[in-house]
This record gives sequence, structure tokens and C-alpha cells, in this order.
Amino acid sequence: MRIINHFVMSTLGASLLLWSGEIFAHEGHHSMPMPEQQTQQATVMDDSADSEHSQHQLMQQPKPLTEEKPLQAPQYQASSVDDVASAEHIKEHGGQIYQQTTLESRWLRNNDGKGVLKSELETRIGTDENKIFIKVHADRSESEQAEYDAKVLYSRNVADFWDVQAGLRYRNDQNREVDQDQVEAVIGLHGLAPYFFETNAYLYVGQDNQTSLSLETERDVLLTQKLILKPYLDLNVVLSDDSSYAQKTGLSTAQLGLETRYEINKKVMPFVDLSYSYRQGNEETAWQQQSSSENEWLYGAGIRFKF
Repeated sequence: MRIINHFVMSTLGASLLLWSGEIFAHEGHHSMPMPEQQTQQATVMDDSADSEHSQHQLMQQPKPLTEEKPLQAPQYQASSVDDVASAEHIKEHGGQIYQQTTLESRWLRNNDGKGVLKSELETRIGTDENKIFIKVHADRSESEQAEYDAKVLYSRNVADFWDVQAGLRYRNDQNREVDQDQVEAVIGLHGLAPYFFETNAYLYVGQDNQTSLSLETERDVLLTQKLILKPYLDLNVVLSDDSSYAQKTGLSTAQLGLETRYEINKKVMPFVDLSYSYRQGNEETAWQQQSSSENEWLYGAGIRFKF
């Protein structure tokens, strides 16, 4: 009996020891990790720290400057519509071709009652920048043959209100026995001087050392919309002349006048004219005698057409 009791007690004591050891081993497993598990956790933590550190360095590291390409103007290809628009713009702002012709005739008499018929034709055609001028003058005194003067000029705009002109002048005088025809080179200015004086100034160079200057200037003064006064001045200066009908050097002719016109419309304009004229004499040559200067008053009337 004692043996049986001793065996039972021993068995119970061993069971209690085994049960308490399992509990202790289970709690120790959760509180104290195994060395291998600690190594794995440390490795994971180190990897995450290294990753965060590398990301921080990448964020702080300055980005390399990229080479910027220069801006290029967009290529523009003109279309037919643009060409038409450009042509219309040029036409409206100085590119339009226009034409104007002025024809006038006036009859003037001097103090002695001797008359002279003066006629003039002027045609201009072109744009505001480039034009062609054709000017024809014809003077015929009583009991004498007519004298003709024709100019063809190319006119180029070089400044506000001013053109440079160049071309040729042809002169014909049937009253001469020799050298009836003369051809001269012309260069000059055409434009609007201050205070609205329309001005033509030319230099002529021809055969036989003939060199001369001419100046024509005039201004319109409106009394009404139709009644207009026009003071004018015409000068000719001889610089040199070795021709058969040589003129004395210096002021050759001068005419200072006042024209009063009435514009029936912009195309038909009758007028009356009063002027004072000066003419210097000629040199003595084999074909003419020396003559003295002349002064005279001229008065008359005329008509002008514009179209």
C-alpha cells in the first residue's frame, strides 16, 4: 500500500513539474527572441534605414542643369491669302498707281502791246515713291517762231514732301539758224517747301559748256473755296555758256507774278495774271549781236485744265 501511494505521489509531482516547464518555455519564447530572429529583424531595420537615407540624399542632391535650347521663331509660310492682304496693304499705303495731267494756256501782253502765248503740259504717273514726270513748255511771241522745251524725269521720294528727279531736257528754237536742237541732262528737287510753297529746282548741263539753274516756286492762298490767289516766282541763272547763242552769265530771266483764279470745279480753272519780268541780254557771238537787259510788266488771262 505504501508502495502504491509513493508511486502515485511521484507521478503527480512529475506531472506538475512538466506542466510548469511548458508554461515557462512558452512565455520565454515570446519575451526573449532567438538570436537568429533578432539578426533578421536587425537586417530589415538596417535595410529600411539605408533606403530612407538614400532617398533623403537623392532629395537633397541638386539636379544637374540641363542645357536649354534657344528659342526658335516659328517658321511662317505665307499663303495666297496673306499675299493678297499684303498687296492690298501696299496699295492703300503708297503703292497705288495714279495719274494726273495738267494743261494750261495763257496769253500775256507787255507795255508795248506785244503779246506772247505760253502753253504748258505736265503729266505724272506712278506711285508715291516712284513716278515719271513729262513736262512740255511752248512759248510763241508775235511775229516769231515757237520755242519748245520738253523734259522727261524719273522722280524718287527721298523724304517727307520731297522727291529727287533726274532725266533729260530737249529744247527746240526755230528762230535760230544753227543749233536749233539742244539736249541736256537734268537733276533736281521737287516738293513742298516750308509754308506750303510748291518748289521745283533743277540743274541743267548741256553741250558747248552750257550749265544753268532754274527755280520755280508758288503757293495757293484761298480767299474762298473757289477764289484763290497764287503768288509765284520763276528764276533762271546761267553758270556758263559757250554756245553760238550764248547768254550772259548770272541771272538770266526772272518773273514775279500774282495769279488769281476761279475754280469752276477741280478740272476747269480760268484765271487772270499780272507779273513783272526781267530778261538779261545776250553775249556777242558770230551768230548774234550783244543785247542789253529788259524789264517789263506783263498782264493777261488764261485757263487751266486738270484731269
